[in-house]
Amino acid sequence: MLCIFNLQIMKNLTKITDLSKDEIMKIITLAFEFKNGHKAPKALEDKVVSMIFEKGSLRTKVAFEAATAQLGGIPIFLSSPQILASGNNEKGRESIPDIAKNLERFSDLIMARVYSHKTIEAIAQSTSKPVINALCDEHHPTQALADIMAIIWHKKDLKDLKVCFIGDGNNVATSLMQICAILGINFSIASPQNHEIPLEFYKEALTHTTHTGSYIEICNNPEKATQNADVVYTDTFISMGEEDQKEEKIKHFTNYQVTTKLLKTAKPNAIFMHCLPAHRGEEVTDEVMDCPQSIVFDQAECRMHIAKSLLINYLT
Repeated sequence: MLCIFNLQIMKNLTKITDLSKDEIMKIITLAFEFKNGHKAPKALEDKVVSMIFEKGSLRTKVAFEAATAQLGGIPIFLSSPQILASGNNEKGRESIPDIAKNLERFSDLIMARVYSHKTIEAIAQSTSKPVINALCDEHHPTQALADIMAIIWHKKDLKDLKVCFIGDGNNVATSLMQICAILGINFSIASPQNHEIPLEFYKEALTHTTHTGSYIEICNNPEKATQNADVVYTDTFISMGEEDQKEEKIKHFTNYQVTTKLLKTAKPNAIFMHCLPAHRGEEVTDEVMDCPQSIVFDQAECRMHIAKSLLINYLT
């Protein structure tokens, strides 16, 4: 019997703070049912899931398409050249609100992976159908859910855990920090100056720690951040769309590579995580990516289980 709960009162998932602690754990609990072999081949029968991909993808695309199909739904993949431009009214393109209003006539849910959070907001404000943010420049809530699932998979208990992020204070770091704050997990991050998590997102996360008793530590020293860490996490230094900044960013992030030496400053049984794709030799070495402590491919697998759980909960 699937442990299904209904998220219709929370119509959209635009950022991880749209969800409560109980909702997050219920999503993850159902995801584990799918991981453990539960099948629901007709759960989304006749349901259409439209998937907008302004930004390219491997894990998100395959996870959501496979999840929809295995649940009996109909996945519709829409790449940027087909419908979406980075500007709302670029010549020859429909506006984002018009696109959303069209898709709601054909779809039961809209998932979008886009450059700007403003695009997610515009889609959500223009349709009555549920909208899931599968990545934007500010947030990555589906990744954060998969991350916590992977941590539970390998650590079993979230109590007194410390998660450490090394690198850019980007969308992945923001959502990871916020989900840790909601769940009462201690979080530290080491970033170069001027590359920290935006202050507004840090302040939002702090409001949750006052209830959970966990802490958030922001610093510029990787060795300090990893002290007593149960999880060491990194992401690419150059996000999609920042290719013109690569040379400059690599210089700023030289001392933020996760190496075997840095991993040893965490707890002996610490696990290593990366949301992928990894740029081996930049933010992480081959030795760390391929070491026994690395769970990056288990972490990737969690993306599909989380996708199934979200689709079930938003569409049934």
